[in-house]
Amino acid sequence: MSLHVIGVDAYALGWVGVELRDGGFGRAMLASTLYEIVAGSSGAAVIGVDIPLGMLPDRWRAADTLAADQLGPRRGSVFRVPPRAVWQEGDFAAANRLCRELTGAGLSRQSWAMRPKLLEANAIWERHPGLLFEAHPEVSFRQMAGEPLAYAKKTWTGQARRRQLLARHGIVLPDQLGPAGQAPPDDILDAAAVAWSAHRMATGAAQSHPSPPEENEGSRIAIWY
Repeated sequence: MSLHVIGVDAYALGWVGVELRDGGFGRAMLASTLYEIVAGSSGAAVIGVDIPLGMLPDRWRAADTLAADQLGPRRGSVFRVPPRAVWQEGDFAAANRLCRELTGAGLSRQSWAMRPKLLEANAIWERHPGLLFEAHPEVSFRQMAGEPLAYAKKTWTGQARRRQLLARHGIVLPDQLGPAGQAPPDDILDAAAVAWSAHRMATGAAQSHPSPPEENEGSRIAIWY
């Protein structure tokens, strides 16, 4: 039986996933919710998601700072994840105010915009222990390359480099992806990088920031790669 894993990235219209079988490309998929991908993932050993899983009660997470420190010019792709209570506020102004009270620093609107997808992913993570884990594409690509990537993922050179790295590690993305081909190229590449980390997770080769993960209420909080 082949080893089946999925990497998922959030994008503007929903979620895009890349499935690997025995480390090689299997298929790409689009869904409006993460629940759809999870429901259709029968047989997947693990599902990696590029979204924060797990928040701390009163402080920033170590995972985000440690990951950013490894990324050089790409460090801006990692944002700090505020405490759990911040995400439970009903609007940005209240969330920003609470974030300042708890941490001494404010919340970015970009972070707040992720709230619906973050809450959805965390609900699934808590409901299905061991199935979902958090990954970050730039951390995955950095591990593939052995160094931070010089060019951003939306540039021609950056996308060519990322596709080359995936191919070098056995993930050859076809030109035709079916409906998933409607997703932006950088999101497809990100999902594939997360899938690479999912394969490493399933085979016991993955590493994490921090190592060991932070513990909170029985959950292990880390970015895996």
